[in-house]
Amino acid sequence: MQTASKKVITGWAMYDWANSVYNLVITTTFFPIYFTAVTKRHFGSENIPFLGRTFVNSALYDYALAAAYLLISIAYPILTSIADTRGTKKNFMQVFCYMGAAGCSLLYLFDGSNLGWGILFFIMASLGYTGSLVFYNAYLPEIAAPADQDRVSAKGYAFGYIGSVLLQIIGFALVLTLDKVDPFLGPKLTFLLVGLWWAGFAQLTFRVLPKANRDRVTNVNVFSAGFAEIKKVYGQVRKMAVLKRFLRGFFFYSMGVQTVMLAATLFGSKLLGLEDTKLIVTVVLIQLVAVVGATWMSRLSARYGNIRVLMGVVLFWTLICISAYITAGMAMPLKPYHERIDFLQKEKKTLVDRRTKATDSTAVLNAIDAAEGTLDAEISRVSLTLAPKQAPIEYSFYVLAVAVGLVMGGIQSLSRSTYSKLMPETKDTASFFSYYDLTEKIAIVIGMFTFGFLEELTGSMKNSVLFLIVFFAIGFIWLYSALVKQRKEAILSNS
Repeated sequence: MQTASKKVITGWAMYDWANSVYNLVITTTFFPIYFTAVTKRHFGSENIPFLGRTFVNSALYDYALAAAYLLISIAYPILTSIADTRGTKKNFMQVFCYMGAAGCSLLYLFDGSNLGWGILFFIMASLGYTGSLVFYNAYLPEIAAPADQDRVSAKGYAFGYIGSVLLQIIGFALVLTLDKVDPFLGPKLTFLLVGLWWAGFAQLTFRVLPKANRDRVTNVNVFSAGFAEIKKVYGQVRKMAVLKRFLRGFFFYSMGVQTVMLAATLFGSKLLGLEDTKLIVTVVLIQLVAVVGATWMSRLSARYGNIRVLMGVVLFWTLICISAYITAGMAMPLKPYHERIDFLQKEKKTLVDRRTKATDSTAVLNAIDAAEGTLDAEISRVSLTLAPKQAPIEYSFYVLAVAVGLVMGGIQSLSRSTYSKLMPETKDTASFFSYYDLTEKIAIVIGMFTFGFLEELTGSMKNSVLFLIVFFAIGFIWLYSALVKQRKEAILSNS
């Protein structure tokens, strides 16, 4: 087949530009911080009631994300079957696109009092994002010849990176501009903007993407066919010693990697007490460093081999977790300062609200002004005391962010390329990559649930961070096993 026209390729890549804003702006940056802040404001505590029991708000966020990916994992085989056997890819892609965009925009309405709706909108956005990607990725072999698929895929990735960082900066500007008016208005407008951006720019994709090939098989039961394909690939993987061991390692270290990436802003805001603006800047820094890291890792893999480099990277992730645990320990003595500032700011907000609505006498209003001035002075005093103690923690977090950026993008791209090299020669590559993607999604479910559960069980997120080392250790052991088996097979084939 021939690669489609430049117009079609650019249109396809624009969907990455459109939907990547969800991944960076919603799940990685703004929404985790907003969720914990707005629920704490509404309920007056980090412990919040939901479905008849009390949760730590950050743990509930972890559970919500785990629930979203659990639903995605269940639906994934069905969606891939639809993408492979129906001539309606474009229609399904549009449905999931609009579902995700609507979920993002509806988060504007979430203010902490409507907790159930907020979680529902968040899950809706996650389902829309992942569901639309199934059909988006399925278009690649239809619009690009095999020799051009890497180039076309890279173009989509580049568009997505640029688009998401651009909207991240716009959201950052909104937060800074509106912070004094309402600290929650900037993030809410950003959620609304993400939905409009996603649905709006997706129109450029939908206008040029060709209708799917109607000659495909259409009399297949998509519910049974999808799971049958996964079962078939599982049976083949079990017979391939190196691939089987690699996938087991990938499954476990993905629990750690994905959890770190999804929970990093919660760690910085809740455990280290970093300001939201600094966290947002840090996420942008991670994205920039990730480009360098991916390039660096690809060169190392060419020299030392994929599995060896992955083993080294997994060890590096382990060091990151240990360093994060130590940094969290440094931050623990400063918690009373942050709690004091939060209390004073809450008291000040109460005074401001009263003055705004007041019909009191001039004497009462003057008393409110005097009390507000006293609170401002106390906030300044506590902040000045805290600043020199907080500085080393902030520097440590920035170093951790650079370290995460160096290995974040690289481990994902290198894992996928390693899997591609190890899987058997087959025309059914889509089914094998569906199996790979499903493995990663189930890893996210387990990783995020474990992270939240351990925070509630032990009373501190830093213990959740430390436990991630277990996932990385098991992943490392399986990678080592795969390397040993690969060497043995190489010796046998050469003898």
